[in-house]
Amino acid sequence: MALAKPSALVGYIAGTVAALIFGVNGVVIKLLMDGTGIDGFQVTFLRVVGAAVLMGAVMLARNPGALRVNRKQIVPLIAMGVIGVALLQATYAEAVYLLPIGIALLLEYTAVLFVALIAHFFFREHVKSRIWVSIAAVLIGLATVAEVWNSTLNVEGVLWAFAASASLTTYFLLGERQTGVRHPMAVGFWGMAVASVFWALFSGWWTLDPAIFNRVVPYSDEVGGIAGPAWLLLAFIVVLGTFATFTLGLWSISILKATRSGIVATSEVLFAFLAAWLILGETLNVVQLVGAGIVLIGVVLAQSARENRAVASGLALNTAEISRPKESR
Repeated sequence: MALAKPSALVGYIAGTVAALIFGVNGVVIKLLMDGTGIDGFQVTFLRVVGAAVLMGAVMLARNPGALRVNRKQIVPLIAMGVIGVALLQATYAEAVYLLPIGIALLLEYTAVLFVALIAHFFFREHVKSRIWVSIAAVLIGLATVAEVWNSTLNVEGVLWAFAASASLTTYFLLGERQTGVRHPMAVGFWGMAVASVFWALFSGWWTLDPAIFNRVVPYSDEVGGIAGPAWLLLAFIVVLGTFATFTLGLWSISILKATRSGIVATSEVLFAFLAAWLILGETLNVVQLVGAGIVLIGVVLAQSARENRAVASGLALNTAEISRPKESR
């Protein structure tokens, strides 16, 4: 007897929960870095190694044949792993360390706009005319958030955030094409595995004292607030902030159309602002909040401008259901 396909409501819930966890994840990364003194490159190494182990274990248990790679796939997977995963996670970590978390994620999310433009001009993909409205909204919104007439944003942080946007754009473009021919979680595993090798060479992980993860660190900015071991924050980043969001994102897009799922994923920016306000006390003034709203409108328009395709933070996905790619048994 065939199992009934989950309702669209389940897909929306899965996508929203993934966006919520991802939004909180930036706050947790910042708490870990502040509490232990480890840098963005080192926390990225630990994150991608943990995620690669979890994804690899799931694929080995459920479909080991999907992990096979042919020669034509090696270079794209390495490029995605280095640029789209290794550099993305590190640049984002540095950005949230220097900027308010919501603004860092907002700047990174401009990748959605760049993907649509590249798809239109370089891959001759049909993109609806609303993309031009999207561009105007994003530019006006970003200028308002940054208060370019009286900017107080950390310039280095802004550069890290736009570097993250460039890496995310690469990740989406390569990921979309790889997931069209192989299981999305297998693509995710290889991306994380390549990133692990890259940061094993360049992160300086060998200088870390394991004892720092037993250090009690504050879990908020409140004096006398909740505190706990640093390893618990790291566990959240790996298990919930990376692996769980990835899995929930896959489940959401297997139920919903890609465009709907991608639009739901943009809510992670709102959750990031909310989490940073509640936990870290980071606030924006009214003008910046209006600008953030304009940027989000632009991002949603960019998501919906690509027919039957959209991008989400967990992974760039094709429009097919997860079971569609043909894997070896």
